[in-house]
Amino acid sequence: MHPRPSPIAASLYTLRDMNTDVIILHGPHGCCFRTGRLLENDGVRVLTTAMSENDFIFGASAKLEETLKKADSMFSPELVGIVGTCASMIIGEDLKESIINANISATVLAVESHGGLSEGDNTEGAIAVLESASKEGVISSDEAQRQTKMLKLATEIEKTRGMAKGEYIAPSYGDDKKEIAKMLIKKFEDGEKIAIILNAKKETSYIFADILKVPLNKINENNKPFIIANLDENVGLPRIRQHAVNIKKELQKEGADIDMITGGLDEYPITGNVAADILKDHEIDFLIVAGVPHAVPIEKLNVDALAITDGPRLVEPLKEIGYKFVVTELDAHSKTLGTDKIVASDFGEFLRLILDINK
Repeated sequence: MHPRPSPIAASLYTLRDMNTDVIILHGPHGCCFRTGRLLENDGVRVLTTAMSENDFIFGASAKLEETLKKADSMFSPELVGIVGTCASMIIGEDLKESIINANISATVLAVESHGGLSEGDNTEGAIAVLESASKEGVISSDEAQRQTKMLKLATEIEKTRGMAKGEYIAPSYGDDKKEIAKMLIKKFEDGEKIAIILNAKKETSYIFADILKVPLNKINENNKPFIIANLDENVGLPRIRQHAVNIKKELQKEGADIDMITGGLDEYPITGNVAADILKDHEIDFLIVAGVPHAVPIEKLNVDALAITDGPRLVEPLKEIGYKFVVTELDAHSKTLGTDKIVASDFGEFLRLILDINK
């Protein structure tokens, strides 16, 4: 019953991750306005055909052709994505015919996405992009199939363990970050064995990786946390792989060594299980999971755990599956768009503040 992410927005983000130069939203000028504006921070030109009431009746293929030609003239793109919206898809606009008629030099992906795809799952919008990119030879069919599998698993996780599991979940901002930071520092001081799992998604990894950058080892030099992360730079679309490269390089510079790599940033639906399996062979007293904590089967580990999430509607489900503590990082997407460096998190800042006081 509560609002969920849109397949249209998922299409936009996936095209961004393919390093698409220009994205054209074939619909009203207000459709996915916030997402389109935010993506421009990542260097993507996002345009709209600005369909109006008359277009809903008579069609807007001419507007789409004109927008394609203008985009070609203004930006000289190599890769363009056209994303359908509820308006253009309901009236049956033929995106491929407009691409043929516009006849621009760029490779153009037609993505027939709208808010009611399948059961409304946002991942269907991303899958539509993968299918189009595979047909045009932008990615291999094997890669499209691999990512489609990950996206379907992600949907299953949301429906069984995340914010889509209930009819209505009230938003919550979780536990007090300052008090949780004090508790965590005390655990390090007391010599408790602590593990940190980074199981993050796309660009939000820049904010969730901040917990790894905090110099926790300075609290007790003999008590280094055991760090597991899904930062394999050889997996995923170009932009996703680059995120992993950037984060690992920065962490290495800060002396934060990763003990185990579980997979890539787009494999978070399965890397959580890998991380849990690794920890079964380690004695730990406390666990921190940052990013997509509900993809980690915490119930299989007999340990108190802290989840760091970006979803106020995930606090309740995370507590239900076994997390004793949950803190939220709000606006993770907007804070991490356009960056190639780790972004200071609210929880990380509380830890730094208290560590400075203790000095």
